[in-house]
Amino acid sequence: MRIIDLSSAIDAAGWEPDPITHEIMTPAEGARHMSEEMREHFGLEFDPAELPGGELLSLDTLTLTSHTGTHVDAPSHYGSTGDYGVPRHIDAMPLDWFLRPGVVLDLTDVGTGVIGADRIEAELRRIGYRPQPLDIVLIHTGASRHAGTPEYFTDFAGLDGPAVDFLLDLGVRVIGTDAWSLDAPFTHMIKSYQETGDPSVLWPAHFAGRRREYCQVERLTELASLPKPFGFTVSCLPVKIAGAGAGWTRAVALVDE
Repeated sequence: MRIIDLSSAIDAAGWEPDPITHEIMTPAEGARHMSEEMREHFGLEFDPAELPGGELLSLDTLTLTSHTGTHVDAPSHYGSTGDYGVPRHIDAMPLDWFLRPGVVLDLTDVGTGVIGADRIEAELRRIGYRPQPLDIVLIHTGASRHAGTPEYFTDFAGLDGPAVDFLLDLGVRVIGTDAWSLDAPFTHMIKSYQETGDPSVLWPAHFAGRRREYCQVERLTELASLPKPFGFTVSCLPVKIAGAGAGWTRAVALVDE
């Protein structure tokens, strides 16, 4: 079995609309910190120099959103109420949604804008596959090539409402994308709304989750590395954050060889 990493790194050096703070306490600093804590809280004296190399352990402290890096959106992210009841947080989602057969759809020709149901159906016909209930569908837009730059947040394609409903009608409950969002870029949606006055163009993929319970995996990468469009397994188990609308995931594809 080959494991293909589909996850983008949480990297404080990359450009983010909500910047990441990553502070590192080195092993030497960790030794001094431990010594100070022992003295302050327990009245114990311990010389860090007695440790091998004068070092103990490193410690990373990060400040970031739950939507930084590859992550899973929970239904509660889409709104406070749903037609199906109270939307669940990420820690309450069934784990068996996130370890399932996968199918990747090559939609790299779309560019920036909206992907409709007709384009999804055409790609499924091309690859000769129809998603089964609980399959994980991955949308390959090519947007991950911009990761770490401002273009990653403006140059990509997202699904419209009918496209999401088409997949949910098939029993899909997890849809992933290599773009920043499963919706089209903010600027594209707002311009479309200003031109048409149609509110259905505003965040249709996310707002579909108010009508029907499902999860999105955003900010995937390396979808072009998948050797075939289906016949592999996706694992994207979310981190269990109590009461959160999203959780980070180390998404991978498991490919039998």
